[in-house]
Amino acid sequence: MDLRLVWLALGAFAIGAEGFVISTLLPAISADTGVTLPQAGYLVLAYAVAYAISAPVLATLTGTAARRNVLVTAALVFAVGAVGASFANGYWPLLASRVLMAAMAGLYAATAQATAVTMSEPAHRARAIAVVVGGTSLSVALGAPIGGLIAGLVGWRGTYLFIAALGIVAAIAIYALLPSHLRGERRTLRERLSVLSLPGVVPALLTTFFYMVGPFATFIYLSPLTTSGIGLDKAWLPAVMLAFGVGAAIGNTLGGQLADRVGADRTVVFSAIFNAVFLGFLSVVPHLDAGLRVPLYIGLMVPWGIVAWTFLPAQVSRLVSLAGGAAPLVLSLNGSALYLGTAGGALLGGQTLTHGTVYDLGWVSAVSPLIALAILVFQRTPRLAPMPRLG
Repeated sequence: MDLRLVWLALGAFAIGAEGFVISTLLPAISADTGVTLPQAGYLVLAYAVAYAISAPVLATLTGTAARRNVLVTAALVFAVGAVGASFANGYWPLLASRVLMAAMAGLYAATAQATAVTMSEPAHRARAIAVVVGGTSLSVALGAPIGGLIAGLVGWRGTYLFIAALGIVAAIAIYALLPSHLRGERRTLRERLSVLSLPGVVPALLTTFFYMVGPFATFIYLSPLTTSGIGLDKAWLPAVMLAFGVGAAIGNTLGGQLADRVGADRTVVFSAIFNAVFLGFLSVVPHLDAGLRVPLYIGLMVPWGIVAWTFLPAQVSRLVSLAGGAAPLVLSLNGSALYLGTAGGALLGGQTLTHGTVYDLGWVSAVSPLIALAILVFQRTPRLAPMPRLG
């Protein structure tokens, strides 16, 4: 494997981590900025929507620029945004900093995937994309618990300084290791969106969207569920997040293996069904006796993480199969669908807490992966044969 892909993946990890670490920071941000917890959760919504929109737009505007310059600039401006978030003196400056970071994250992700394709031989391009996407997957798995641990030691502002440092390290490595001559192709926004006309792509992106709404409607608000619902002290939150993160890291690897062995479609079906089951359990567990409630809740985190994150590598495999030579463009849109799903989760979870209780988070969230499952079951589309050149 080309080791330069590892550094692209590190940048994806650094940039992706911020999008998910905030779930551990919401109570502290809520208290510090004087807003309610659901309102703090809407910081996630703003970030996710900005990411989803910026990825195709900024990729179009920078299409012919040197990819090394685009990646380095995106990582450095992202780091500046993280520093701004660390020193934000209120809710709206923090939101503005996160929107800037989201725009750079979207640009980086789209450019990194296209760069990975350009640097790879035709037979290894799908694997190269998977390496970069894996950085984002691991940021989801490990970013939240690491950020929670740092926040517990130095506060949530310190977490943002740590994220800024990761962005700077990634920028330096990319500048040193990537060739300067790689350039993208000039593609209009209309051309980038034209891949939506490929058979099966829209249902697949809707599957990603609805699937992601479910786990994130609960995951973003795991802090109040852990403290108010289960009765654990907030000091336990990093451990809970770490348990989920360990499971997610396993699931990220397992999802690719299962997709190869039993098929990507079957793996996605498995993930959707059991994710809904585990989410439903999270509405049952808080009602159990304390002696059973606490160990069962913590014990659920690892298998839930495994099940939830077998989805993404299998879905990437499905999209590569569907898209053929247009895989980088489709995967960029899949990143937008993923973050729109995160936004939907933030909105759904926030509304659930506003009009219900933390006990309702699980069962409400469970509906969404079942919708994704229904879309997949009723989708019947042919696969495109891989084309000789990608991106």
